[in-house]
Amino acid sequence: MPTTSTTPISVSGKEAVIYTTASETSLRLAETGKATFAAAAQPLENEVSIFVNPNKSFQTLLGIGGAITDASAEVFAQLPPAKQEELLRAYYDPKEGIGYSLCRTPIHSCDFSSESFTYIEEGDRELQTFSIERDQTYRIPLIKRAIEAAGGSLLLYASPWSPPAFMKDNKNMLRGGKLLPEFFDNWALYYAKFIKAYEAEGMPIWGITIQNEPMAVQRWESCIYTAEEERDFLKNHLGPTLEREGLGDKKIVVWDHNRDLINHRANTIFEDPDAAKYAWGIGFHWYETWAGGQPMFTNLGNIKASFPNKNLLFTEGCQEGFRTDRYQYWQHAERYGRSIINDFNQGTVGWTDWNILLDQNGGPNHVGNYCFAPIHGDLPQQDLIYTPTYYYIGHFSKFIRPGAKRISTVSSRSHLLSTSFVNEDGSLVNVIMNQSDEAIPYKVYVGDAEAISRRIPAHAMQAVVTP
Repeated sequence: MPTTSTTPISVSGKEAVIYTTASETSLRLAETGKATFAAAAQPLENEVSIFVNPNKSFQTLLGIGGAITDASAEVFAQLPPAKQEELLRAYYDPKEGIGYSLCRTPIHSCDFSSESFTYIEEGDRELQTFSIERDQTYRIPLIKRAIEAAGGSLLLYASPWSPPAFMKDNKNMLRGGKLLPEFFDNWALYYAKFIKAYEAEGMPIWGITIQNEPMAVQRWESCIYTAEEERDFLKNHLGPTLEREGLGDKKIVVWDHNRDLINHRANTIFEDPDAAKYAWGIGFHWYETWAGGQPMFTNLGNIKASFPNKNLLFTEGCQEGFRTDRYQYWQHAERYGRSIINDFNQGTVGWTDWNILLDQNGGPNHVGNYCFAPIHGDLPQQDLIYTPTYYYIGHFSKFIRPGAKRISTVSSRSHLLSTSFVNEDGSLVNVIMNQSDEAIPYKVYVGDAEAISRRIPAHAMQAVVTP
């Protein structure tokens, strides 16, 4: 539900700065003009308009960022020092880069690791051998440098892909399987040990998700929970264990899978008060479109309307099907833009891309599940490859900062998508995406009387930033 702003926002006489990224041009987050808001008449029927109502505000932005995986860290370690510094600036510096403020990392291995591993010796049910020493080689150094590059603070959360093999009914970290009931408490304690070990290294953990993709039997690390099983693990084991271990302030995110089945998971867990009290919110991915369907954005709005006190968090998305001839494929960027705008407009508080960095082959990945990242490391050439996706994400992460409030925004034509936020410093940011093959003149109306006129190129993204 919207709230009414107690601090009126006026753009009258203010100058907006426009930043553009456009296909078939050299424009990449480039300043492309300024415009001053002035009194405007009733919009005409054939005009394309963006209508912004700053008096109606919604969720507060948690952050925007990407995941630091073993793959990202291993590629990073193979880059020359100058390129390492360039990558850190590109992602985490809000002035010279795009200002990432959010980070996800796996709890032990996932598909984007060079091999499967855990933090204990196989069979150690009491977790006496627990150690994150393996992460000290690549992953932890990169996370620490990312935190430093982000100004000393980076909201970090973690997700497991599978319990150790001996804790599962299929005795395998791969190919699904279920957590055996006799290990519920041991596995819950594993999360606590991970959090404490990372925090002892100076990396505060904001929260955890219970299980990555709990309804997908993957050929890589995976584990299956029905909605009832995840609910009961949360309320009877994980939640109480974290409280007992002094970690009751850590945020717990349920589901961490696609938008298609998310409502069933939300209904099952959030309707149970004993489980819901431990759940900060629900996480989701975008892979329900793998079979050619449409993203189920409205499912998110249903959750926000049904459970307004629970939060929506986008926890993973990437472009699958890696091909070396598609580094600059514009449709990949548009998939990101379409998702980010719609997810925010349905109430999402944070948006997390998958790997921040992969090599020139879309890996490393121990099961050959190669994918795209916004930036690739060309290791033979010792260089970085920036994709259009990096710049499209940047239109959000660079200008919309943590703590910003989303405000009411709609477009008068489906060619243009838009979302708007007001930052804590009072600046207004309108992000507008043109999905069409034609350049489009449009107006941005703020309130009922102030507007600017602009033009957005075909297949482009613009950020209209008003101090």
